[in-house]
Amino acid sequence: MSVVTSVGIPNQCLHNVFVYGSLLADDVVQVLLKRVPPSAPATLPAHHRFSIKGRVYPAILPVEDEKVTGRVLQGISDLELYILDEFEDVEYERSDVDVYLKDNSEKLQAHTYIWGNRCDPNLYGDWDFEEWKRVYMNDFIKMTEEFIKELELPESKRRIQTYESVFEQDNDKSHEP
Repeated sequence: MSVVTSVGIPNQCLHNVFVYGSLLADDVVQVLLKRVPPSAPATLPAHHRFSIKGRVYPAILPVEDEKVTGRVLQGISDLELYILDEFEDVEYERSDVDVYLKDNSEKLQAHTYIWGNRCDPNLYGDWDFEEWKRVYMNDFIKMTEEFIKELELPESKRRIQTYESVFEQDNDKSHEP
């Protein structure tokens, strides 16, 4: 079993990023990074993926005897990592973790985003990607497009502000007669 870390090229480092929520959707990654990088299915041991009350995206936290399935985005540039950091906003902390690729059980070091509030009372149950795709993906893509427009402005809003403005509008519409 080998350990693979970030790969250096002149003036740039390429990163592996383990994703487990909305970034499992190629359409979301395409909007954020303007490409869909190579990826591989992977598992993160000793963590659990929670639903978050009032949010459509998940959180992960360390939990013994649990595991999170997802994928590793490979060849992420420093600029793309910055975009992902901004997208994950202040709610998450980027951490280095060891994940296992599903095809050959190779151990791989990657960045991932851990929920910042380890005692958050709004975390519950399991988060379901298939349900998210069916119910929320289209609106989430619109929110991501707004986020990218905002990120390019000199005084951009935080991602959570963009998220709340898009999903609050949708909630208002759902209560109309």
